[in-house]
Amino acid sequence: MNRKAVLIAACTLAAVLAACSTDSTGRVTLALSSMRAASPAASAGFTPAGTPSVVTAGDSTVIALGNDTIILRSVDVVLRKVELKRIEAAECDSVEANDDCEEFETGAMLATLPLGNTATETVVSVNAPAGMYDKLQFEIHKAEASEVPGFDGVSIRVTGTFSHGGTRSDFTYTSDLNAEQEIELSPPLTVSDGQAASVTLRIDVANWFLDAAGTTLVDPASANKGQPNESVVRDRIEASIDAFRDDDHDGHDDDSEHS
Repeated sequence: MNRKAVLIAACTLAAVLAACSTDSTGRVTLALSSMRAASPAASAGFTPAGTPSVVTAGDSTVIALGNDTIILRSVDVVLRKVELKRIEAAECDSVEANDDCEEFETGAMLATLPLGNTATETVVSVNAPAGMYDKLQFEIHKAEASEVPGFDGVSIRVTGTFSHGGTRSDFTYTSDLNAEQEIELSPPLTVSDGQAASVTLRIDVANWFLDAAGTTLVDPASANKGQPNESVVRDRIEASIDAFRDDDHDGHDDDSEHS
């Protein structure tokens, strides 16, 4: 092993003890966002027919379509095995110290999506070897009670209020979705020696509770296990996830903003 490799290995170990001072690694932060992706083709203030409008206020997010609204008060997701894949690696694996992926978090963790006026919420930061990373891999994980108290058999929990035809009702939506996710980072995330970088995992909640045709909002309670909209909402959740570099923590892709 050459001197540089020894130094990197020593720094990786020392990072756990917060005692590594070399600049052979960068600091990478993982953040969450529930913001809708920017739509450059749409004119300001214009919402295409069949597309929900989103209004943020305080710590709540209001989704409206026609005369129906959903007020989201909390969105919790259990994540596991959150990893950044190096560009030269074929895939992440469990072989220790092979440097194919940098682990943010391996065990189950409860991630609360920021709602309302908060653009992003930092989840975790790690030291990562300098290089290029082209994928963020993770699992949406159906937890056990020993992993996340109160989430036994649950991977996603949403609370809020649904309004339809002038009638308001509080709801709790839960899902046992258990799915691996691999999000391509395009362009790849470059981690430089001694520099900070940030990756935002965006879970766009605006379309979660649309019906199969995408034209009306459904009562989120009707998507609970065994209910008629269960599979529709599960599919929309899986399709709502993206990841990108976001050093300014505004919930939008830095590369798209600067193109």
